[in-house]
Amino acid sequence: MARGRPIKVLLAKLGLDIHWRGVVSISRLLRDAGMEVIYLGNQFPEAIATAALQEAPDVVGLSTLSGNHLSLGPKVVRLLREKGMEDIPVIMGGVIPPQDMEELKRLGIREVFGPNTPVSRIISFIEQEARERRV
Repeated sequence: MARGRPIKVLLAKLGLDIHWRGVVSISRLLRDAGMEVIYLGNQFPEAIATAALQEAPDVVGLSTLSGNHLSLGPKVVRLLREKGMEDIPVIMGGVIPPQDMEELKRLGIREVFGPNTPVSRIISFIEQEARERRV
């Protein structure tokens, strides 16, 4: 990973989730913050892990509103580890019950952002994660 290049974020909606507005908004805001964003649309964990292997992102971001977060999110983390990409942080956003957020972190999701999270906090978190990976 070269220093000086923009932070690369791979975004996907988990599974067959039909909600798209949040992830598209985040995609634009991250681009406005100077990041390179690859938006995959709806994908299942295997396709997300394959895309991560090809794109070498600094961060993988998952959007979910359909209730599949406890099964599909950790599966993305597991597949990244199996493919030797255990250092790529996976973050998640969407309407996720608070009681599930700690479980997701226990299962390897680095951070979970709810619908009212300030964008500046998401950007700062991604920048920090990318900096730590590039050291």
